[in-house]
This record gives sequence, C-alpha cells and structure tokens, in this order.
Amino acid sequence: MIVEHAWLSVDEGREEEFMVSVVGALAIIEGAPQCHGAQVQRQVEDPRIFLLLVQWASVQAHMDFRESDQFVEWRARTAPFYASPAVVTHFSQPLERPRY
Repeated sequence: MIVEHAWLSVDEGREEEFMVSVVGALAIIEGAPQCHGAQVQRQVEDPRIFLLLVQWASVQAHMDFRESDQFVEWRARTAPFYASPAVVTHFSQPLERPRY
C-alpha cells in the first residue's frame, strides 16, 4: 500500500467552489481499481492550499488511474481551479516502531 500526496494550490477567491467540486469528485478516485480511500484537507496557514491523500495498492495502480477515463473526469472537475500544477509524490507505509 502507498499513499499519493498531491499538493493543490487553488486560485484565490475560488476556494469554496473548489471544495464543493473536489468533495464530489472524490468518489471518482475512490471508484478506481485498487484505490483504498481518498481525502482532501485544507491548509490552515494558507487556505488556498489543499492536500489530497489517496491510498493505492501500488504506484502502478495510481499510474493506471492516470491513464483512465476516470482521471479525465477528475481533472475536468478539479483542474480549472488550480493556480499552478499539482505536485504529486508517493509515500510508503509508516515506519514500524518497536513496541515496549
């Protein structure tokens, strides 16, 4: 399992419109094969910044989504609000901690 981390910068003054659109669009991602959930969080310090977190079975599962019609629909609903291109990275599962 990996976590996609997408930093989304939204045009000033369009934050509320974006929130309505992105919340509705989350179902598109969550309907993708090998997606195990998605959420969006808003930054406190700069309310124009949002963080998309998606759990995928693998990086390849995310790449497959990006080649799908579902991704085209996701982009149509969210990209018109972006002030700059999304910055997307992938993270592994949390590091294991010793249990005492």
